Amino acid sequence: MDTQERKRRAHDLDVTVWVGKSGVDAVVDELDDQLTDRDLVKVKFLRAARAGSSTDEKAADLAERVNADLVDTRGHTAVLHR
Repeated sequence: MDTQERKRRAHDLDVTVWVGKSGVDAVVDELDDQLTDRDLVKVKFLRAARAGSSTDEKAADLAERVNADLVDTRGHTAVLHR
């Protein structure tokens, strides 16, 4: 499956992981479990989580921590694939 196909499939996905004021550390285990069960997971970065950095930076950091690929970011939402 190529990147374009992943983006198409991700469009209809619901957000299942929210990153809040506790930051990326608080969701690493949950995201890892979800990526084990399904190949695409949509993550929403709330305002408190983005303090001082961009969604792209936070999403790249999160993807690296769970050994996943960052498929796309739009607004404050990212899609990760493993």
